Amino acid sequence: MVQEDTITAIATAVGDGGIGIVRLSGAKAVETVEKIFRVSGKKSLSQIKSHVVTYGHIFDPRLGELVDEVLVVVMLAPRSYTKEDVVEIHCHGGAMTLRKILDLTLKAGARLAQPGEFTKRAFLNGRIDLSQAEAVIDVIRAKTDASLKMSVGHLTGVFSEKVIGLRHELLRLIAHLEAAIDFPEDDIDAIATEDVAQSVTGLLSEVENILATAQTGRILRDGLKTVIIGKPNVGKSSLLNALLREKRAIVTEIPGTTRDIIEEYSNFGGVPLRIVDTAGIRETTDIVERIGVEKTWEMLDKADIVLFIMDASVPLSDDDRKILALIKSRKAIVLVNKTDLPEVLERQQIIDLLPEKLIINISALKETGLDELAQAINQLVYSGQVELNEAAFVNNVRHVDIFEDVKYSFCEVINSINAGMSPDFLVIDLRMAWQKLGEITGETVDDDIIDQIFSQFCIGK
Repeated sequence: MVQEDTITAIATAVGDGGIGIVRLSGAKAVETVEKIFRVSGKKSLSQIKSHVVTYGHIFDPRLGELVDEVLVVVMLAPRSYTKEDVVEIHCHGGAMTLRKILDLTLKAGARLAQPGEFTKRAFLNGRIDLSQAEAVIDVIRAKTDASLKMSVGHLTGVFSEKVIGLRHELLRLIAHLEAAIDFPEDDIDAIATEDVAQSVTGLLSEVENILATAQTGRILRDGLKTVIIGKPNVGKSSLLNALLREKRAIVTEIPGTTRDIIEEYSNFGGVPLRIVDTAGIRETTDIVERIGVEKTWEMLDKADIVLFIMDASVPLSDDDRKILALIKSRKAIVLVNKTDLPEVLERQQIIDLLPEKLIINISALKETGLDELAQAINQLVYSGQVELNEAAFVNNVRHVDIFEDVKYSFCEVINSINAGMSPDFLVIDLRMAWQKLGEITGETVDDDIIDQIFSQFCIGK
């Protein structure tokens, strides 16, 4: 399904760098670059072997001016990312150089690629399925080893193979039931129904296991939104700096230094954290600080986990009790900070208020207790799934919705069997599940969904 037009885009990140890449794909990719590229020697670009790096220069053909010294790689179809002819121009990574070369490729006949169009062509040309295409952006955005492993597993087709296996089993069941419908004289209704009941029960269990990984998959992809709360001057910003391993937040002995929300990413114990440092919670007449406190309450509603920091060197206050009551129904860990100082805080009062919450001693200043915190967060995220292959995790909201629909269809099949309904009704729900699973791999998906997915990509990918 090779497209007629040739597309071009800058494939490297915005900003200065040692190397920048302009990528072209399409039937006239080589012809387009030949108009602006001069090879050292007498050979033209079309005479050079595929997948060989060629040294030369980019020229402006109208002005006859040298633009840059470059390396060009030709990758002829079908042995390319898009399964079309692809040409990459590796030039110096300055913004002006890249823009100039991109402009020359446009004037030579290519058009600017749409967001994600290179990967979209790889999908349309059958090189990857839709699930693998969606994994490309996850690989680019991966922030930990675990999230990268999950994304690469999806990209290489591990997740797709699981979905394809489910679809094949459904197709077998549908064929079995339709045989029973078409040949009622053979009296195979009971055998077919019994087979379907047993198989669908197993498939339902598989789908439920996949859905159980959704929360972990989302966290590995997007990060665990971790909100740090506490009174002023208890060590929230010190903890943020310790988790980030850099001095990101200002730390002073003056209460109320943090007045706005600070959000940063950190790879902590193999879990990507989206850490939010908030303003200290207390009654205040300072209008700016009060706005910061109000934002803190708002962030609590969006948190995956709350880290409530208390000062071991001061007694429990009314503000502390207010926060303890607030986090009682939330996923939260209580961190008793400043344990390097003489302890005044009465822990039993915390235990009485929050008997089921984990309490960890830390010193944000001396960075002690962080290993225990990492283990607690790791256990909270994986919830016993740490031994599973990350590639089997579902990390995409679209996929989760599809699996929920499939689960509903399986439940309907089981209910229909228990109600003694005819095989015709079973086939309807099985076909629905088969079709929904095809939306993950792209075999039964609408064009508007495909366009929406690829619109989220950067232009050069």
